[in-house]
Amino acid sequence: MMGRSSWVRVAFSLAIIAGITGVCSRLSGINATTAGFAYLLGILLIAAAWELMEALVASAAAMICFSFFFLPPIGHFAISDPQNWVALFAFIATALVASHLSDRARRQTLEAKSRQQETERLYELSRAILLTGTAGPIGFQVAQNLARIFDCGSVALYDPGTDQVFYGGQQIPPHIEAKLREAVGGGTNPPSFDAKELVVVVTSGGQPLGSLALVGITLSEGALQALLRLVAIALERVRTQQAEMRAEAARQSEEFKSTLLDAIAHEFKTPLTSIKAASTSVLTDIPDLAPQVFELTSIIDEEASRLNLLLSDAVSMAQIDASKIQLERRAVTVSEFVDRVLEDFRPRLDGRSLRVDLRNGLPRVSADPDLASMALRQVIDNGLKYSSPATELEVAAEARLNSVTIRVRDRGPGIPEGELERIFDRFYRRPAVKENVRGSGMGLYIAREIARAHGGDLWAESVPGSGSEFCLTLPTQDPSVRS
Repeated sequence: MMGRSSWVRVAFSLAIIAGITGVCSRLSGINATTAGFAYLLGILLIAAAWELMEALVASAAAMICFSFFFLPPIGHFAISDPQNWVALFAFIATALVASHLSDRARRQTLEAKSRQQETERLYELSRAILLTGTAGPIGFQVAQNLARIFDCGSVALYDPGTDQVFYGGQQIPPHIEAKLREAVGGGTNPPSFDAKELVVVVTSGGQPLGSLALVGITLSEGALQALLRLVAIALERVRTQQAEMRAEAARQSEEFKSTLLDAIAHEFKTPLTSIKAASTSVLTDIPDLAPQVFELTSIIDEEASRLNLLLSDAVSMAQIDASKIQLERRAVTVSEFVDRVLEDFRPRLDGRSLRVDLRNGLPRVSADPDLASMALRQVIDNGLKYSSPATELEVAAEARLNSVTIRVRDRGPGIPEGELERIFDRFYRRPAVKENVRGSGMGLYIAREIARAHGGDLWAESVPGSGSEFCLTLPTQDPSVRS
């Protein structure tokens, strides 16, 4: 059904044909051929300016006027005359060809403008995504920007990682949210690219990241794919933001734990210092103590020293776990700090024999003596926990290229091959022994972190049933300097 504007254009077309007829009729010397060309030119202009309907009407009018005014017999309309049919077909062919070419050129122009507009909008959206701040949820900001930039009625962005739907524009239809979840699960197929209601899956590397719903917008296939890639980047940023928030929360938690533990440790150290001072004074200043009193006081003195050492280690472990390792390196003689560590463990051997093999000529290591001692204590403590009484514990050291390796070997049950790396994970306890052996699962993790902070490493070698060997490496200070 033709609208008012179409009727207006038809009227103008008839007026143009009438004008051509009037001009050609008044001019002397105008023959039928010249008039025919004038009509063809008029039809061509009408077809180029408007649409096929106007051109066809003009063709019919031109044929009638051409036959009546310029073909003999002049003043009579003879449709049976072959010249009239030839003129009519010429006019109609001109109208069809010109209208087709004009329409195609018009469509190409509109498509070019549409592509240019889509490109500009995609560029603006990419800038908006890159400049998106962290003041609010990134998904919400992206949905709002998408609705604004593409002049879209409603936008909904679903993130399955958090099971959140972010809205932009006007209120999204209620059924869209269910479609978004079904699309991620593969329950629905995306609609055609010309649909007014798009629900499509957002993927990255072939894996679904989420889904997007657009209502009241029509996009080309290329523009939609580019848009989905930008939205995929936005969803990746959403997940990165969430990971950063979790990491920051974990960091603050670790810092709080470290600070709290440090405060508690200092509160414990005050009475421990008094106990240690009192026990030491009793042992050194009071002569002729009864044997039983001397033995009990010695136990108090030794255990006070051990508690003080454990508290210092606990604070350092908390700081290391909070990624606050601060090394105070110096040249350390291996035998010196190994003997100091072993001396603390001699009262806890419980009948085990201790064999020490520190080869002569070991180079000094570049290490923080307190932290290196802590790492070795954790390894030896692990060997004592998991080995049986009356077995041998061996500590040996050997020089390697630019490093020294300290080996601690026990005669315990050994470690299955699949757990040789997992025992260094935070809080990991072997299922077979965690009910019988006390611990937090942090000792070996802390020891490896200390070793790696020095530029060394810690690893385990084991044969089930034959014990385990832990190898702690530390870099050397100067190969030319020997202990």
